[in-house]
Amino acid sequence: MQFIEHSKTSSNSHTQLTQLSGIDAITLVLYDELDFCKTLMKIAIASDHGGFDLKEQIKKVLNTLGYEYEDLGTTGNESVDYPEYAVEVARKVQQGSRGILCCGTGIGMSITANKFKGVRAALCHDIYTARMSREHNDANILVLGGRVKHSAEQVAAMVKTWLETEFEGGRHQRRLDKIIECEGKE
Repeated sequence: MQFIEHSKTSSNSHTQLTQLSGIDAITLVLYDELDFCKTLMKIAIASDHGGFDLKEQIKKVLNTLGYEYEDLGTTGNESVDYPEYAVEVARKVQQGSRGILCCGTGIGMSITANKFKGVRAALCHDIYTARMSREHNDANILVLGGRVKHSAEQVAAMVKTWLETEFEGGRHQRRLDKIIECEGKE
């Protein structure tokens, strides 16, 4: 049996000593690491008019999950040009953030964001593609279509899965390296 000092940062910050054994201790440490990662990971989020309502829905999911985010626009349903917003998120991702983009189908945002070096924007349609975009492709921008019909639960599950899935590396790193070699080629 071991004792673990468990620190929790919140509005009522406190430290408690917990008596745990085996798997419980490992689980507590992993939860602490996930909470720590949430505080380090900043999410840049943006949409055009076609993805605005979905973006607002995703912001609620991010709040519920405890992630910090920066909303880079748009601010309503009035027609705007999606490349302007994809550029803003792609630049934040180049600086180390992760991003989420939404437009009508997600296609235009994906095309634009992927023009930037180091950006791997993945258009996802379900939990499986959200998970695989992280596990195999180390996607750093999740792209979703606002006019593609998903329930609120499906959207929340895709966002949560994408944020919490780690890149597997290994054979996938070798493939990712080949993609990186293509950046800047004409």
